[in-house]
Amino acid sequence: MARPLFILNGPNLNLLGTREPEIYGSATLADIEAACAEHAKMLGLAIDFRQTNHEGVLIDAVQEAGREGSALILNPAGFGHTSVALHDALKAITIPAIEIHLSQPAAREAFRHHSFVSSAVSGTISGFGARSYILGIEAAHALIASAPAPQRTA
Repeated sequence: MARPLFILNGPNLNLLGTREPEIYGSATLADIEAACAEHAKMLGLAIDFRQTNHEGVLIDAVQEAGREGSALILNPAGFGHTSVALHDALKAITIPAIEIHLSQPAAREAFRHHSFVSSAVSGTISGFGARSYILGIEAAHALIASAPAPQRTA
């Protein structure tokens, strides 16, 4: 069985649909998960989609993705701007990792302009609302497809 594409979501994303819809849109996290599952299936990928408000739980999930996943899409939310530990967890995994954001952090408050995550991932997608997730799946699919095949040992 193929290794799943992990899609991990950080704090407050469980409030999507009601939290600042003028910034984050009206789609709920369940809506986004359903769209991701449908798009990934179309590409022949299974997903493992999760959300947590707890930094340590998110770091554990990143480590799990590194062991068991084919790639990682991460919306770190506020932890992207604060967590060196999340950066270190991402640096420790070898699968492709993509940072995504619904909004465009560079166009928002100054404290959102720096991401500890960005320097530890393959690329970043931001500012496309819920579509950022679909673009992330497309990018992950391309990175998975271009990865060298594992070497067999005799």
